[in-house]
Amino acid sequence: MNKNINLGVIGLSEGNGHPYSWSAIFNGYDKNKMESCGYPVIPNYLNKQKFPDAKIKEGKVTHIWTQDINLSKHIASAALIENIVTDYKELIENVDAILLARDDAENHFEFAKPFLKAGMPIYIDKPLALTVSEAEKIISLQSYEGQLFSCSAYRYAPELELNDEKKKILGNILSIRGYVQKSWEKYAVHIIEPILKLIPDRGEVTDSKMKRSGDKVLLSVFFKNGIDIQINTLGNYKVPTSLQIIGTKGNITINFNDTFEAFRSTLRNFIDGIINKDIKIPSNEIIEVIRIIELGKKTNE
Repeated sequence: MNKNINLGVIGLSEGNGHPYSWSAIFNGYDKNKMESCGYPVIPNYLNKQKFPDAKIKEGKVTHIWTQDINLSKHIASAALIENIVTDYKELIENVDAILLARDDAENHFEFAKPFLKAGMPIYIDKPLALTVSEAEKIISLQSYEGQLFSCSAYRYAPELELNDEKKKILGNILSIRGYVQKSWEKYAVHIIEPILKLIPDRGEVTDSKMKRSGDKVLLSVFFKNGIDIQINTLGNYKVPTSLQIIGTKGNITINFNDTFEAFRSTLRNFIDGIINKDIKIPSNEIIEVIRIIELGKKTNE
């Protein structure tokens, strides 16, 4: 694979500006056009970066498809994308890899299918699916392990990891509580992924309990090694994305606060995996995340 990866973006789903932000991280952006993208947070964090130094230089978004030609044109002008296609399958002949930058999980299978069958690396936005059976259906289309990359960018957020100082304060982890606003189906993944990274020796799930009240969901999960986690999605309540970690020596709270760096680190991992032919996120890890998402979707008995 050429070390200068040409990328095609597929988007856009309601409430999700990733085609703008992800493309800008590779290409740079037009400041005036980006201001009218409809997602004020995107120009806000892009304007704090130093471009072109902030770009991922090993990749370039060269083509885009969305369901609306006018939207495609706006994203292309804001994120300096040279080519617009009118059929997303045209990307197969024109790029090296795909950014499926839509978080409507119910449509991931159909959009990803032609690229997986063509053997192209593809990054599928979070969550890959809402059920294990649907996730396995998508993963089964892989031509090789590691072809499909899918996660929340919070998986790679540096501030949600533990440095030596924090580990010393905590001792051994006993319990983790995570909080995020908006819906369970689209946003629980943002705290599930970083939590699972913190407890790699957790073993299998032994029990779980879910409670739903309006648009709020609380899921408690218990693992074989004795650690328990609690995932809270709080709907329209405005809360910072945070993890409260309780250990044998003490406890700490860490907050997510750098969207740009999380996206950049995630996209960097995707590109590095293509260049070095590494498996960045094994399929079994993707499935475990979806399994926990599915636990939170079950209705109370």
